[in-house]
Amino acid sequence: MPQPRKRYRVLVVDDEEIIASTLATILRNSGFEATHFSSPLEALRVAQADAPDLLISDVAMPLLSGVELAIAVRKHCPDCKILLFSGQAFTAHLLEAARKDGHDFELLMKPIHPTDLLKKVQKVTETIPPSAAD
Repeated sequence: MPQPRKRYRVLVVDDEEIIASTLATILRNSGFEATHFSSPLEALRVAQADAPDLLISDVAMPLLSGVELAIAVRKHCPDCKILLFSGQAFTAHLLEAARKDGHDFELLMKPIHPTDLLKKVQKVTETIPPSAAD
């Protein structure tokens, strides 16, 4: 009998609560175990305590940018996949600086249609090895 497919654990972070909660709801309705945060520091604490399969984060946030959050999560959870999103052009320099330091994160532009988000998340989660997803 085939094993049921794991529900991937996704952390969604955006300092705008409505965006974070909406994205998490879309993901939960599509079979993911999604938790949302408006605080990148809180999301980091949770990720350090229990490694997620995927982090989806806004780039421009106070206290800790999405790029800084992604680097910190990846340090503690090296197998965690990362998707960043932004609606602001000035965030490109943050990604460029991260790339120079060896961090290559994919950037999605806001607003992102739910169908496009789900396609991207599905594509990313397909690359998670079965052993890492258990």
